[in-house]
Amino acid sequence: MSLGLHLDGIGHEYRTGSTPVRALRDITLDLVPGEVFSVVGPSGCGKSTLLDILAGLTAPSEGRVDWNGPEPQAGDISVVFQEDACFPWLTVADNIAFPLRRKAVPREERDGRVADAMRMVGLDPFGGHFPAQLSGGMRQRVCIARALVTRPRILLLDEPFAALDSQTRLLMGEEVLDIWRDTGLTVVLITHSLDEATMLSDRVGVMSARPGRFLEILETGWPADRDSRIAESDAYGRLVARVWSRLRTESMAAMGRGTTAA
Repeated sequence: MSLGLHLDGIGHEYRTGSTPVRALRDITLDLVPGEVFSVVGPSGCGKSTLLDILAGLTAPSEGRVDWNGPEPQAGDISVVFQEDACFPWLTVADNIAFPLRRKAVPREERDGRVADAMRMVGLDPFGGHFPAQLSGGMRQRVCIARALVTRPRILLLDEPFAALDSQTRLLMGEEVLDIWRDTGLTVVLITHSLDEATMLSDRVGVMSARPGRFLEILETGWPADRDSRIAESDAYGRLVARVWSRLRTESMAAMGRGTTAA
């Protein structure tokens, strides 16, 4: 069963130096179980801080995170980061099995779950390969499979395709949609790509310059069986333009070229 949650007035402040840095303020959001929700915003607006809070890696300075049911247990939330996080000394299969080994999952169950995860991301023939033998896109598939092998209820993606070329990004996005349809996961994607956010999502949250808050949350209205061909539609172009119209002023403010919108 997928998970949803309610963020109520979330704010966060970093106090690592003499001057505190306020990363987030007044973030309120109802994350719907089973949806794909993307977050876009200018650099430094607190997107990754928000993801860390969702992952339980950072406690917010203010506000509450309320789950729609019991709080998630270990393995209920998985994160895929931007950086290539493969262990170069382990094979693909052993990379994917890593979190299960740490949890001492019995070998027979572990092997079955690893095989399922590899099949889900199209890595069946590559279980014995090492990361150095794979392309960048395939290494990211390994990271996604490792996130899926714990059978999470929420999948958090932090710029997972940023290092890939645009064509590979589109195809990787389609793979994420396939996984989402097959598993019913709740997916949260942090991205700088307006195209990617618009194509993949049920809703797109547009954030302000720091301290980040949601300026608008847009519903795409896409069907569940969508794929990258949706980028050919006029509705897609209008949505991308709408997101950019909300984001442009904020991005200029983040670069010191203007003031934020009210």
